[in-house]
Parts: sequence; C-alpha cells; structure tokens
Amino acid sequence: MRACTRIAVVGVGNEFRRDDGVGWAVVARLRERATRRSWPPDVVLATCDGDPARLIGLWEGADLAVVVDAAHAHPGTPGRVHRLALRDARLSGPTTTSSHGLGLGEAVELARVLGLLPRELVVYAVEGADGDFGTGLSLAVAASVDPIADAVEDDIARYRHPLSGSRP
Repeated sequence: MRACTRIAVVGVGNEFRRDDGVGWAVVARLRERATRRSWPPDVVLATCDGDPARLIGLWEGADLAVVVDAAHAHPGTPGRVHRLALRDARLSGPTTTSSHGLGLGEAVELARVLGLLPRELVVYAVEGADGDFGTGLSLAVAASVDPIADAVEDDIARYRHPLSGSRP
C-alpha cells in the first residue's frame, strides 16, 4: 500500500435540474464540513456534469473514488439511496440508470478498458423525484444529503484506516 493515498469524491449531475443536483449538494456539504474541521489532504472533492471523459479524469490515479449521482429507477422511491461497489472491474447493483445520456456504467466500462479505474470505486445512486429545470432538491432527496455525506466520510475513514486484512 502506498504511504499517501489519493481519494476522489465526485458529485455528478446538474445543479440546475433539481434532483439531478444531489451529487453537487453532497460535495457542497462535505466542503462545508471541511471548513469546520481537519480534512485529510489526500481527499479531492469535485463536481462533474457526468461526461465520461471528465469523470474518468477526476478519478484517474485515485486509490478510492466515491461518486454520488442521481438515478432513475422503475418503480422509484425518491430519496432512496443505493450503495454500489466495484467488483471484479464491473459495477454491480440494483437496476437504476443515470439521469445523463451516457451513464456511470459506461464511464466505468470505458475506464476499465483503458486501465484507468481507481483501485476501489463506491457509488451512491440517489433516486430522484424531480428532474425539471430549476434549483433546489425535492424534500425526499434533500433529506438524503446529510446521511450520504456521513456515509462518504465513513468510506474515507475505513479506506484510510482499514482493519487488518479488511481491504482487498
């Protein structure tokens, strides 16, 4: 294991499409928390519109990448959060799709083919209620922001300080 680990946290979406901005909201909450307490220097907080090339560029070289994105599920439950993890260089989890033209799955597959996947990838996919133009999250999705931020901080802590033998 490297002495200094790079961790990328990426909020994906469009903050001007209501619930599609949940990834940006989580990153904003983490930035806010970082101003009030010590934040690990190896953690990069970023936002992205979902373009696969930009997304790959943000997690390239990272040991851990955590991505937060809005998702569509049918049937859906607004505010429900799915935690997905990279397994055997494939993203597995429930049947949800990104709210973008090319989804996160395509970015993961492209990164896999190019050899640019992070060592570990965690995705939080949040089922949205409103993808119309405008700002502000629906109540159900807004209620998920703090719990997701807590979970991301837990993921970072677990990765930086694993129990003996707990990380692949």
